[in-house]
Amino acid sequence: MTNPPLPVRLADDITHQLSQLTQLLAQAPAHEATQILGKILDYDEGLLGGVTALVATGSRFAQDHSQRGILHPEVWLALGRAANELSSVGEDLNEHTGTIKQLATPAAPATSPAARPTGSAMVVRRHR
Repeated sequence: MTNPPLPVRLADDITHQLSQLTQLLAQAPAHEATQILGKILDYDEGLLGGVTALVATGSRFAQDHSQRGILHPEVWLALGRAANELSSVGEDLNEHTGTIKQLATPAAPATSPAARPTGSAMVVRRHR
């Protein structure tokens, strides 16, 4: 039995590590969870930007193979759409990454109750 090529093993390892990270994030205390999220959502150097670049690279691969008649054009279109959506989501989240990173650093206690942020039940959904 032959071992899969290094890139395939790497993809398997990364997938396994993402599963572990998901479990750790779910169990992490708040200050640690915000550090994890800050690293994940950093669009320039984080996980989300890396995954977006990976899907975009897959889209270019699919484009080439679609133009050669090896893959159906729908595969290329789906990967391109996924890369565009990930990029859009990354840009939206990038606006809030700084706020998340600030939560990861301990702040001086607020001097008045009015200075503390309050919780909100408001959830706004955007449709694309």
